[in-house]
Amino acid sequence: MASFYSKYIRLVHSAGDVAAAALSIFFAFELCKAPNNQSLYLYSLLFSLTGWFICTSLLGTYKIFRVARRLKVAFTALKAVLLYIILTEAGLNILGIHSVSRNTLLYHYGIFAGLVVGWRIVVTTGLRIYRRKGYNLRKVVIAGHNEMAVELQRFFKSHPEFGYKFLGFFSDNGKLKKDGVIGSISGIEEFVLQNEVDEIYCCPDELNKTEIKRLLDFADDHLVRIKFLPEPNSYTHQRFKVDFYDVLPVLMVRNIPLDDAVNKFIKRAFDIFFSLFVIVFILSWLLPLVAIAIKIDSRGPVFFKQIRSGIGNKNFECYKLRSMYVNKDANKLLAKRGDSRITRVGAFIRKTSIDELPQFFNVFLGHMSIVGPRPHMLKLGEEYAQVADKYMVRHFIKPGITGLSQVRGYRGDTTYSYQIRGRVKLDIFYLENWSFWLDMKIIFYTVYNVIRGDKAAF
Repeated sequence: MASFYSKYIRLVHSAGDVAAAALSIFFAFELCKAPNNQSLYLYSLLFSLTGWFICTSLLGTYKIFRVARRLKVAFTALKAVLLYIILTEAGLNILGIHSVSRNTLLYHYGIFAGLVVGWRIVVTTGLRIYRRKGYNLRKVVIAGHNEMAVELQRFFKSHPEFGYKFLGFFSDNGKLKKDGVIGSISGIEEFVLQNEVDEIYCCPDELNKTEIKRLLDFADDHLVRIKFLPEPNSYTHQRFKVDFYDVLPVLMVRNIPLDDAVNKFIKRAFDIFFSLFVIVFILSWLLPLVAIAIKIDSRGPVFFKQIRSGIGNKNFECYKLRSMYVNKDANKLLAKRGDSRITRVGAFIRKTSIDELPQFFNVFLGHMSIVGPRPHMLKLGEEYAQVADKYMVRHFIKPGITGLSQVRGYRGDTTYSYQIRGRVKLDIFYLENWSFWLDMKIIFYTVYNVIRGDKAAF
């Protein structure tokens, strides 16, 4: 039963997708009261399935791993649906097909998306329940015993829904005497064969080259999966990706989700829609009111423009509402609590984050994103790079109006080194773990903090 998932799960998902396509087209025709034309229905279904399986092949939608979260499975399906809609619209326009009405297409897209995502959630949930009851398990052992091995053991035990049955450690370190160590490295092969073990996880820092080679050969000869754990404290914060140059595997140390064209399209489309909405329905009336207040309160321009570093460490002009008296240190010193340079109106618009609103123009123009690492003034960027390791990594993606570090308490003043390092750590975590839902969560907490009142704002 161990191989049930890997053998049949793609077939289950693809069968569900075929049914989803057929049902969505049928209900779309019925809801729009289209003429009862079987030929048109069959041609539409064939066209739909062809487009869908092109999209799933391009995106690898059916490559669903055992430990994949339901949210990620659903989001992967949604990406395929988005590409499917774009491909369908392009195909219909190129071929000049107008036999299906616009309303019928819209119903089809909506019903199809709901059925595809719903089917994946049902299958994934059902599979988890099935595994919790002790079925479809993969038996695993760990060669070695260190921090990473113990952490993996905890994962197996705390997540029975993923279907891993941990049998024990094998280690030659006699000083350990830890629970769960059931034999030495030399005894793995016999144990694996006797207990029909499916996977061996290896700690390479505890094995020599000869033992590793022997395990690799043994695994290949007996069709056992072998996987390697990283050494403790080595690159534990990074996500790796393997690319192939012809037949040569190349390990990429940093995998960034926004390098994916579909992810980049989704984020940019949302940025344009959201920023345009704010500009038209909020800034159109709010900015004139705030501008009058700024002009009455102090002399100087309404807007403050500052050169900051963006994606690829390229400079751009960041827009803000002026919250300080005109001063020569505006591009050198970061504002601090009780700063005498801040005007009375400036104190209010900084506290409520109104001073950041003009950055929605930066977003619309493509300099920034709604969510991302906050851009820093050039002088501060140079200073932070000396304090925080891997500071420049944050420039792999566009800076944002708000970000993970801001909603996690690292907004505003960064007097202490630990604050700078904490901010950079969260920025790197965000770019390596980006998802649309993470952006939505950050936006929600940003609005929540503004309404509640952020203690870090001043």
